[in-house]
Amino acid sequence: MDKIRTAVIGVGHQGKWHAEKFAALENANLVAIVDKDTDRCQKLASELNSTPLTNFKDLIGEVDAVSIASPTHSHFDIASTLLQNDIHVLVEKPITTTLEDAAVLVKLAEERDLVLQVGHLERFNFAIMALGEFIKEPKFIESNRIAPFKLRNIEVSVVLDLMIHDIDLVHSIVRSPVTSLDATGGSIISNDIDIANARIKFDNGCIANVTASRASFKTERSLRVFQENAYFNVDMHNKTSTIYRKIGIEPVMSLDNISVEEQSYGVSDALMAQSAAFLNSVVTGTPPLVSGRIGMQALKTALHIGEALQNV
Repeated sequence: MDKIRTAVIGVGHQGKWHAEKFAALENANLVAIVDKDTDRCQKLASELNSTPLTNFKDLIGEVDAVSIASPTHSHFDIASTLLQNDIHVLVEKPITTTLEDAAVLVKLAEERDLVLQVGHLERFNFAIMALGEFIKEPKFIESNRIAPFKLRNIEVSVVLDLMIHDIDLVHSIVRSPVTSLDATGGSIISNDIDIANARIKFDNGCIANVTASRASFKTERSLRVFQENAYFNVDMHNKTSTIYRKIGIEPVMSLDNISVEEQSYGVSDALMAQSAAFLNSVVTGTPPLVSGRIGMQALKTALHIGEALQNV
């Protein structure tokens, strides 16, 4: 089989890794990388034996699938142009800045039978993936995503920068419509929201308490899920999970009535898994794990949280 002709648009912090994964995958040929920073682009292209470009439109007719890791405000223009020219797209989260733009991309991909995948990377965190078969009817979910301040991605609030990862995870676990939400937060370092907390209520009764901060001095990415007779604790940063289960039907009287299962996934590579899954969808036509519609759902909730924060 011929290799899939790929490219990466935007090779800053995240995009550089996207390019490295495409270059390493056996079924991919990294044809080009695109970035307005010519020095950065040429240096990486030389390292990966690829062609440096400054205009993404030069990819039309030359590639089959592209990863977009440029700033969020550019996602719609780039993705819509590529989809209109029958190029499959993996776009970093959030899919776009508005729901209207996201809907246009979804429609383009569906009408042209193209893959539109959104880069919600935690879906490919092995610690998260391993729990999928055990989580059934969650009652309460708590997530914390805490990170040191970085100059990149300050064009958007912490909700679209960090919290949206966990919003997507919560939607994938609960699978029920949002009925209401409350949010609080504030600006600490940048001119936008740097720390936020949202309490999301779902139609099935589940409640999610989601916190994100980019004004901290430590890194934490944790997810806790509570359901009848079980509690799941996932450390997404260190890629470990712990499952606590009640033994038997009687009330718990001691720790002897609780089983504990611990697992570590330290050698896993979520970005490689995401890149490989994207190309597999391109080849087989199977729907991506995080489709454009799924990415739009996460964006919708994130924007609603943003609106609630404006009223704080």
